[in-house]
Amino acid sequence: MGITKDNLTVIILTLKSQKIIDDCLKSIDPDVKKIVVENSSDEKFVKNLEKKYQNIECYVTGSNLGMGTGNNFGIKKSKTRYVMILNPDTILNNNTIDEILKGSQNIEFSIISPLSDDKNFPNYKIFKGTKSNENLFEVDSVDGYAMILDKTKFNENFFDEKIFMYLENDDICLRVRKRKEKILICGKSLISHFGAKTVNEKYFDEIELSRNWHWNWSKFYFRKKHYGFTNAFFFNFPTLIKSSLKCVYYFLTGNKFKLKIQLCRASGFVNSCLGKRSWYRPRID
Repeated sequence: MGITKDNLTVIILTLKSQKIIDDCLKSIDPDVKKIVVENSSDEKFVKNLEKKYQNIECYVTGSNLGMGTGNNFGIKKSKTRYVMILNPDTILNNNTIDEILKGSQNIEFSIISPLSDDKNFPNYKIFKGTKSNENLFEVDSVDGYAMILDKTKFNENFFDEKIFMYLENDDICLRVRKRKEKILICGKSLISHFGAKTVNEKYFDEIELSRNWHWNWSKFYFRKKHYGFTNAFFFNFPTLIKSSLKCVYYFLTGNKFKLKIQLCRASGFVNSCLGKRSWYRPRID
């Protein structure tokens, strides 16, 4: 038993992704079910997608739920055993899914992923040891822009919804490893990822502020969750010191945008340290 076109659903979480979503959808085998979850109330966007593509379901969440909650929304809507979490700024090769189907037969795994076609930016981490097989090999974690989950392995406990963005993929992978289950890369299944292109570039400033806030919030939360408060504090405290010093520098030099970035970094750390929820949201109309 393994993945087939009938028991797989591709889930794509979007947020103002009109400029890139078409290339992604066109690269997916039309016989594979697709669910698009738009993290806003943009009904027009999803209705256009439903008109253009076959075998697709589209939903709007009504607000920006974040990466983990948005993907969980799509997972819960799916009716198949396997779900492929896919970012809209990716393109599958012609045989990406076929190779995954072949590689998944008669093996046990919780997560399996295609391989980045850019050797300079691998989409996996191996903390100990090296690859033993070029086609199918076990790793410690995979990047969240392309990962297939076997839903039966998670007991409805998919992405941590306290994490708005960043490290939700590391969290789910670490939980899999703690259960002594497998995370695999299929070396013949290739994917292109264009990185940080999910949201329309006209929102660049707002997205940058949000990224810096949430990166520091999530770093502290992730380490506190898995290694304890003390470990998280001493691991992340240097970030607060650096950000504070840079705030002074950018205030004195009059660089308002970089000052805002450093303030967001410091705020993300402090809020996470105090146990505050991941509340910051980019202002996107």
